[in-house]
Amino acid sequence: MSMTRLSLQGLRNLAPLDMSPSPRINVIYGVNGSGKTSLLEGIHILGMGRSFRTRQLKHAIQAEAPYMTLYGKLAGDPEVTLGVRRLRAQRELELRLRGDKSVRLADLVEAMPLQLINPDAFRLLEGSPAGRREFLDWGVFHVKHHFLDAWKRTRRAVKHRNALLRRGRIDPSEISVWEQELAIWGEQMDVLRRAWFSDFLPVFEQTLEQLLPVPGLTLRYARGWDKQRSLAEVLRDSRETDLQMGFTQQGPQRADLRIRLNKQPAVEVLSRGQQKLVVSALKLAQGRLLESTAKRHCIYLIDDLPAELDERHRLRFCKLLEDMQCQAFITSVDPTALSGMWQPETAVAMFHVKHGAQGLSQLLTDG
Repeated sequence: MSMTRLSLQGLRNLAPLDMSPSPRINVIYGVNGSGKTSLLEGIHILGMGRSFRTRQLKHAIQAEAPYMTLYGKLAGDPEVTLGVRRLRAQRELELRLRGDKSVRLADLVEAMPLQLINPDAFRLLEGSPAGRREFLDWGVFHVKHHFLDAWKRTRRAVKHRNALLRRGRIDPSEISVWEQELAIWGEQMDVLRRAWFSDFLPVFEQTLEQLLPVPGLTLRYARGWDKQRSLAEVLRDSRETDLQMGFTQQGPQRADLRIRLNKQPAVEVLSRGQQKLVVSALKLAQGRLLESTAKRHCIYLIDDLPAELDERHRLRFCKLLEDMQCQAFITSVDPTALSGMWQPETAVAMFHVKHGAQGLSQLLTDG
């Protein structure tokens, strides 16, 4: 899976852009504020329907522009086209996949698997469980075909149960309907998550060993409720305390991935550079597992790869990317920080992003 064409218009400070990326490594460089991260953001919106820089997409639209239009082509027989359009005056996204306007956002996500490695990725270690659940569920979604339906049904059941809890007075027959629904689909989510995690864990451990051996580091899946009891039993027994709190305290919506080093939270022990490598191992392992189970490749968006990594670890990181045969878009202020990192046979394209209307130019292509 690789992008053969990328077209961005009306996105932040970028001039209209139309590029033909390398199927392998694309280095995007330029001074701070030139638009390197905005280019990655455009690809992310195209594949995920949301930005990693703002919650409101209207803020990603270029000043005074009425809309932004993002378009891409993916290699295949036939090629896959996808597009996203966002008007400043409306909240809904206009989506297209293979020319079809009636697609769901999930269809875009499935068509172009993306993994983002940027400063926000540290939240996998230091942030709330919500970010780790999103990481977990991305992996399950792409390899377990029934997961999306179970996820939607579970979310709906939690929403309705919480609404009843917030009333303050509960009709037992009414809440039991949603507890039964939550128990059925929540247990199903747990089965799918556990199966994925069983496959993911050895891939992560192998990837981390190649990047940065960390003796004593463990990764564990916690399902979100007492592992000794069924979810139906937990929901029934916790009804009174949930009523006092006004929300469902246990269930699949509380699942987590726990990352520890010698029984301590890893984020409290590891250096910043070590944290970046552990997070990168998690992200790269997602792509490696997807490749081995679904025969598909992720596209990697890596913002400022050289930051916080010495030359030795940059080399290890780049070697892993090469071995994965994936497409990557990598930003850097200094292009020389990544010189000498690639094998001669690896197709490397370098693009210089310049301020504002000067746009983007391709300086050279290796390989």
